[in-house]
Amino acid sequence: MAQILVIEDDPVINKTLEYNLKRAGFSVLTAGDGLVGLNLMQEEKPDLVLLDLMLPQIDGFQLCKEIRSNDPMVPVLMVTALEDESDMIRGLNLGADDYITKPFSMAELIARIKANLRRVHAAGVKKSRETIKIGDLTIEPDNYLVKVGDIEIRLRPKEFELLRLLASHPGTLFNRKELAERVWGYGFSASRTIDVHIKRIRDRIESVSNYNYIKTVHGVGYRFLVEEKNGEAGN
Repeated sequence: MAQILVIEDDPVINKTLEYNLKRAGFSVLTAGDGLVGLNLMQEEKPDLVLLDLMLPQIDGFQLCKEIRSNDPMVPVLMVTALEDESDMIRGLNLGADDYITKPFSMAELIARIKANLRRVHAAGVKKSRETIKIGDLTIEPDNYLVKVGDIEIRLRPKEFELLRLLASHPGTLFNRKELAERVWGYGFSASRTIDVHIKRIRDRIESVSNYNYIKTVHGVGYRFLVEEKNGEAGN
């Protein structure tokens, strides 16, 4: 039984989430502020964290950063207001894997939780994927390791899976819906989520590489194309 840590300061929402998640078959821990949530995270090692952003003691942004420093793999699903796109982007940049906007349906929340848990489980059991070497980039799926030359690059789980997917199909154009379905496990309309993750991959890899790797096809999506920074195509 997967254990979910709910960090939410509204007691009514907290209890509602606890009740519905237990009905869906999850074990549930709850915290009403960021400090208690961080302590529970460190002590109990939950399988997924459902994180509200506006919290007392430690806000959701700082808490997300702290969670990531303790556990780079645990899925963090943050809750944000519908109009606060800037908060969503900031949360993703700090390490959240996914987000859901208020108001949300319980069915959608549970579907997203299950999709994130499936992704982590799959990452833990799939050990037969081959190492990818292309340009000056090396991707080792078994070890969740990315290197540019001799430089090790730290990527978050979904960033890694996006890069692995694109690099496994060089030249193939993926639209955002396809990327979401393959990496998040379901289709969704938040193309901005994909864009934020791609930007982070580029910032970390292409800043130290002799190549540009991910090409934007405006209005459509992305493809992996090895291109030397002088503009010449690589192999």
